[in-house]
Amino acid sequence: MIRLGILFGGRSEEHEVSRLSAVSVIGAIDRSKYDIIMIGITKQGEWMLYDGDVDKIATGEWEETARQKLFDDPENYAFSLLGTGGRSLREIVDFVLPVVHGTYCEDGTLQGLLEMIDIPYGGCGVTASAVAMDKIIAKDVFVRAGLPVCGYVATSAEEISADIEKVAAHIESELGYPVYIKPANMGSSVGITKATDKKTLTEGLQLAAKYDRRVLAEEGINCREIETAVLGNYNIEASVTGEIVATDDFYDYDSKYIDDGKPKMKIPADLPAEISDKIREYAVKAFGAIDGAGFARCDFFLDKDNGNIYINEINTIPGFTAFSMFPLLWENTGSPYSETIERIIRLGYERYNAKNNRKADKSK
Repeated sequence: MIRLGILFGGRSEEHEVSRLSAVSVIGAIDRSKYDIIMIGITKQGEWMLYDGDVDKIATGEWEETARQKLFDDPENYAFSLLGTGGRSLREIVDFVLPVVHGTYCEDGTLQGLLEMIDIPYGGCGVTASAVAMDKIIAKDVFVRAGLPVCGYVATSAEEISADIEKVAAHIESELGYPVYIKPANMGSSVGITKATDKKTLTEGLQLAAKYDRRVLAEEGINCREIETAVLGNYNIEASVTGEIVATDDFYDYDSKYIDDGKPKMKIPADLPAEISDKIREYAVKAFGAIDGAGFARCDFFLDKDNGNIYINEINTIPGFTAFSMFPLLWENTGSPYSETIERIIRLGYERYNAKNNRKADKSK
């Protein structure tokens, strides 16, 4: 039986989102094939084994339970990531499924750690994770790959602090209003502002700079938000498309994770076949452009005024709750939730084995 490490929590602003996703994933795992090893990461970056009630992960109570067991029974609950001074992570799990979001989790840092200690894992590798997490670099890569993106301006917390009036004036002249201000390295719509005038623009810049030193200003267009999901390493498949029908100005954190989500999604999206096919084609091309592997959700804008399609971003570890778009897209494509998770694990092993085979060939 495979010891499957489910990693949740993390040091990012999306810590709570990760816990909700983990509860759904754990409930869908085939227990006849996998021995589930739950590993939580606190907001302070502590890694702890947890074998208690799964529902306590959602509430955050898991941490107190895990900490007490570690104190009472360190022989069975203590471990070391690198294997110095105790059991290593490699001695505890055979495979890691990261159900974590945001910085220090989805941005290549966690993936680099798992590569370094040689544990197979689900999802994108270091490069793709880092590129996709940084919205500015991702857009630069998309442009180079010939993919359409809406207008954008990159700035930084340092530039904002030094002369916010100059930064705002440049954004106004390049993009006009409305404009969306985003931290470059955040997800789940954290820290995003829709600016409609100079006041909301400067407020949005200040807010985004609190979350990241790199800040993206993005042209606001009259659009529909369309998403598709991808699975694969070399032969990439795209799911049906889905539409976000936001009740507010944009699909914010509460809409994604606090509300039930059902009224805000339409799957499949009501689109002409040629538009849906083009979006799916762009998704596969974009995933390849960042050297993606495993799975991701690709987000697009469809301009209501002229019908143009723009790729917005790629989420390499999208929300995985029961009402999140990624699993629902695959369910509507014919891959149930549990089967999608199984495919992600298989793809992770495929990528890991291919890499090791290349190493073996080089040593001959």
